[in-house]
Amino acid sequence: MLPSCKKKATDKGFPPEDIPPALEQLQNYDYQSDRRLVSGLITAAEGKYGKNVVWRKCYTKGIDRDLFEEIWSVTATEAASPENQWQELREQVKRRYKINDFQNLDPKTKAKIANFLQYRGLKPWEILALWQQEEHDREF
Repeated sequence: MLPSCKKKATDKGFPPEDIPPALEQLQNYDYQSDRRLVSGLITAAEGKYGKNVVWRKCYTKGIDRDLFEEIWSVTATEAASPENQWQELREQVKRRYKINDFQNLDPKTKAKIANFLQYRGLKPWEILALWQQEEHDREF
């Protein structure tokens, strides 16, 4: 049962003793489902945010870590291949910041890219270093 549901019900003036049975009944009728909530959050974040960001969102809603991991693994296998997503993210960064390569980035653009990647729950400096290394390897 979601703590956020209890809080919302209490804030709206429902008696605290009536909340758990009502939520249980809603779950029995499948009107409220933690699985559906997590699945919806993951789907909505697809292509925009990373796993850590989605987990934080689920955590604030009182979702259990094991449930999140279970649904994430199912959803992740249904999604496009990681290689395609990785390439798509790289191309999105190039378009967004109007750059042709990652070798000679000015500090301001590098910081913007880092913020963009970090906001999506990724490790920006590792990714930038990897992209730079890939471009360097392609040149030789």
